Amino acid sequence: MSQIEGGRPSSGLLNRRGALSADAPLPIRPRRRWHVNPVLPLLVIFVLFCAALFAPFITPWDPIKHDLIHSLMPPAWVPGGSMAHLLGTDSFGRDVFSRLLYGTRVTFLVVCFSLIVAVTIGTSVGLVAGYKGGKVDAVLMRLTDSLLTLPRILVAIIVAAAVGASFQTLVLVVGCLVWMSIARLVRAETKTVQNKEFVSYARAIGVPSWVIILRHILPNVFPVLIVVTTLEISHVIMLEAGLSFLGAGLPPPQPSWGGMIADGRSLISTGWWIALFPGLMIVVTILSCNGIGDWLRDFLDPKTRQRGY
Repeated sequence: MSQIEGGRPSSGLLNRRGALSADAPLPIRPRRRWHVNPVLPLLVIFVLFCAALFAPFITPWDPIKHDLIHSLMPPAWVPGGSMAHLLGTDSFGRDVFSRLLYGTRVTFLVVCFSLIVAVTIGTSVGLVAGYKGGKVDAVLMRLTDSLLTLPRILVAIIVAAAVGASFQTLVLVVGCLVWMSIARLVRAETKTVQNKEFVSYARAIGVPSWVIILRHILPNVFPVLIVVTTLEISHVIMLEAGLSFLGAGLPPPQPSWGGMIADGRSLISTGWWIALFPGLMIVVTILSCNGIGDWLRDFLDPKTRQRGY
C-alpha cells in the first residue's frame, strides 16, 4: 500500500495525536506550470493592426516625401523637437512616426502572404510524407533537411539580386524559406494520427487516400498547424527585417522596419531615434507573437487542459 493515498498520508505515518510523524515524507504536490496570459499580447497585436490599417488617418505626413528643412529633428520630448513630428524625422526630413505606421502595414502584409505560401507548401509536404511513408517520406524529408541547411539570408540576397527587389519577390522568398519547419511538424503529427482506428477503418472500406488526408488527418493536424504557424510569425518578421536591412527587401524609399534601422545605423550618435523606434517595434511584435503562440500551445494541448495547468 502506498504511503500517500488520495493526497492524505496513510495511518502508518501518523503519530498518536493524528499528526504527521517527524520521519514521515511530506506529500508531493504537482507543480503548476506557468502559462502566458494572452490578453496583453493580443491587445498589442490588435493595436498595431489598427495603427497599420488606419495609418493615413492617424498621421498627416507622407512617409516617402522629403523635407530637408526639417531633417534630423529629434522626438517631441527632446529639446529641439516638435509635436508636429512626435518621434522626430530622419536625415531626409521624413516623419519617423509615419514611416513606422506604414512599415507596420508592410510587415503585416509580408507576414500574411508569406505564411500562406509557407503553410500551403509545408502542410502539403508534411501530409504526403507522413501518410505515404517509405521512399516518398524519405525523399521528401531529405529534401526538407537539405533546404534547412541553406543560409536563409544568403539565398534571399541571391534571389533578390537575380530577380530584383520587390514586394512579390520578398513574399515568395520568405515563404519558400520557412515552410520546412512546418512540414516536419505536420509530418510527425500525421504519422501519429494515421495509426488511429478511424483512419484504419477508412482504409479498410476503400476510401481514397486524398479523402482520408483531407477529411480525417488534416482536421486532427490543424491544432498543431495553428501553433507552429503562430510561432513562425516571429521568424518571418526577423527575416523580412534582416532582408530590408541588407537592401534585399522592399526597395527604398518604401518604409520598412529593417530599412529604417539601416537608414539610422550611421547616425546613432546624432539621430539615435531613427533606428531605435523600429527596433523596439520589432522586439515588441515578436514578443507578442511568441506569447500568443505559447498560449495557443497550452490551450490546444488536451493533456495540459486536463491537468489544469
